[in-house]
Amino acid sequence: MTREEDRELLTAAYEAWESEDWLQAGELLERLARRHPDHPRAGVWWYDAALAYKFLRNWAKAYELGREAAARADRDAQDPAFWNLGIAATIMEDWATARDAWRGFGVGLPDGEGEIVEDLGPGLVRLNPTGNGEVVWARRLCPTRARVLNVPTPESGRRFGEIVVHDGAPNGRREVDGRSYPVFDELLLWRESPLPTSVVHVAAADADDVRALVALFEERDYGAEPWSSIEMICTCCSEDSLSHDGDHTVAGDQRVSLAAPVDEIPGLLAQWRAAAPQRRSWTDLVTG
Repeated sequence: MTREEDRELLTAAYEAWESEDWLQAGELLERLARRHPDHPRAGVWWYDAALAYKFLRNWAKAYELGREAAARADRDAQDPAFWNLGIAATIMEDWATARDAWRGFGVGLPDGEGEIVEDLGPGLVRLNPTGNGEVVWARRLCPTRARVLNVPTPESGRRFGEIVVHDGAPNGRREVDGRSYPVFDELLLWRESPLPTSVVHVAAADADDVRALVALFEERDYGAEPWSSIEMICTCCSEDSLSHDGDHTVAGDQRVSLAAPVDEIPGLLAQWRAAAPQRRSWTDLVTG
């Protein structure tokens, strides 16, 4: 290829990028990077090619090209090439590469082998971001995976306890009890949960009665989510910065989503009611 042909190739690649033709952009940028691996801009071409395949959810290709991009990036400088490689390597279950990528970005992780399972604290993930978009609390296991702590609505397609892979770029924030939490969009389901979602109608005289129900399920590593805690907002507001109270439990008649083995739910509800029968009742259990 001549220099003129290279310039035409580069122009065509970024024209495809601007039109969001990710496959064309990725293919052309990879071709250019392989033709000129020592060019000062080669690292950018590798990165953009890998990013195009990330947008396509072609994780094997994003992983392959992401390794090339990271090899040309500066370590400990929060270069996004390492972060995107960390995501792709996690999905490909190349844990050694993933761990090295996180460290290359500047994330401090302890030494170890195999699957990365840490407790990086709570975080917020938007499930089904291209659909209804439901923001839930999750326990972060690594920089890109988190276990769902809420009981999502059935429309989200997700369950309590499932592990999802999420993106690294925040898409909104939530202010809770004076602390700001970024919201990350889900990329894919990593590990399914065996716990189906059931729904029950409860009557509780006091908010503490509802909290007691939630605590009863949590003690067994199950989930209970009062529908009164769910707030419906539009997409543009969801992707903005919003303030929330840490606890918005209310008394009264309401539905509660439950994540537990269906054969255990009636016994747990009976136990909850028996502790204060004059204040608590339940009916209309619909099992998942």
